[in-house]
Amino acid sequence: MNQRDSLINMVVSSQWNRRFKGSFIKPTILAFITSTLIVFYIFSTLRLLNIHPHQTQLEIKTPLDISSSNLRIVVQEIQKYNRSFHGVFVDHNKPIKDEETLTLLLQNNTTILPLPEPFPISKPELQVGSRDQKFVENKDVFHDKDLFQEEYKEMNRTLKIYVYPHKINDPFANVLLAVDYEPAGNYASESYFKKSLYKSHFITNDPKEADLFYLPFSIASLRNDKRVGVGGIQDFVKNYVFEISEKYPYWNRSGGADHFYVACHSIGRTAMEKAIHVKLNAIQVVCSSSYFLSGYVAHKDASIPQIWPRKGVHPINGPSERQKLAFFAGAMNSRVRENLVQVWRNDSEIIVHSGRMKTPYSEALLGSKYCIHAKGFEINTARIGDALYYGCVPVILADHYDLPYTDILNWESFSVIISSLDIPILKKILEEIGYDQYVELQKNVMQVQKHFQWNSFLKDFDAFHMVMYELWTRRSHLRQIY
Repeated sequence: MNQRDSLINMVVSSQWNRRFKGSFIKPTILAFITSTLIVFYIFSTLRLLNIHPHQTQLEIKTPLDISSSNLRIVVQEIQKYNRSFHGVFVDHNKPIKDEETLTLLLQNNTTILPLPEPFPISKPELQVGSRDQKFVENKDVFHDKDLFQEEYKEMNRTLKIYVYPHKINDPFANVLLAVDYEPAGNYASESYFKKSLYKSHFITNDPKEADLFYLPFSIASLRNDKRVGVGGIQDFVKNYVFEISEKYPYWNRSGGADHFYVACHSIGRTAMEKAIHVKLNAIQVVCSSSYFLSGYVAHKDASIPQIWPRKGVHPINGPSERQKLAFFAGAMNSRVRENLVQVWRNDSEIIVHSGRMKTPYSEALLGSKYCIHAKGFEINTARIGDALYYGCVPVILADHYDLPYTDILNWESFSVIISSLDIPILKKILEEIGYDQYVELQKNVMQVQKHFQWNSFLKDFDAFHMVMYELWTRRSHLRQIY
């Protein structure tokens, strides 16, 4: 009996071992073959694309006609993360050396675009260091001044906007028509844009020649209208879009992609929740332009500066007359501001105030080298506009802020952008900016002032025209045929 049992156990054990070895060897061989095929595929693909393992070069072949205007969208995407990129270079079968490139084959030409560095590493135009440290290549306030001026002229000549018509006796004329007074206050940009557009040459009464269609409702006016209020804004927007889509063919033909609205009040970020197609398809021109918000899409949407209107000549106070290093005053409605005040409230060179000041706000702006824009309840405030108006170099403490005109202006040539994590070393960062560098920054501030100014009588390159240019770059290139 024992011998029989032993014999049975030997037979079973032998069979189990054979099965185990077979079940182990087969997957191993299969995995090896799969890995070999994957490696072969990768190197074959690299060879077909003419890419070596340690190079970054991609060729995209397309039959589409991509004009300089369309190509600019690609350029803007690259400039977003690499501000030192200044143009497009066309190469005719010349070898590329010592540079990572993106190669687009367009109509038998090869357009070379330098790739951005991996996020979040960036190439600042201004390098922090000793007083004698020099600027890197681009000190200009524009990414590409020549390209901007050329396209600005084209925009000024050709752009046409159709505004959905409303009469003065419309029940919501206060929401849909331009105001008949000079806008003022924190959210004036919204009203100033509409007022400026209505008296500009960009308006057309013929929708067939329109590049874009303006949804003229005012979020700030809806908020202050007792018939609507904060709780009724979403329904108003939803009903308004439904009505124009029923009455006119223009919305339905593109799903709203050639439509836009303008909003500067913070409530605007939730105003489209019941009209999701507006948020996803239309161009949102907003002050609360944050990458962190799911409803905001950079390069589809656009950032408009929040500006508290001020009249008269810009006050001038030279660099040598600004005795304080930095200044901030504001309500404690965010952790960024709380941390800023907590760290620097006892410092003699960085002046921070929680709440209102007893001394004039303008004096502090005029007497400081750097003026701090710290994120509040929203990422945007009027402090950047305030700083620029008074010739103070803005220090931007607002992570994820898609800054106004960021695809046009080289912000690092006239401001200092700092992560909120660097609040404890803020003073060190600012002190390490050499005096010559600060003078250059301040000089550039004076150059960009006109781009952040609303005017009763329109002027070239003012805030209105800069926003119009942003819209022009986002217009559809496929004109609908009726």
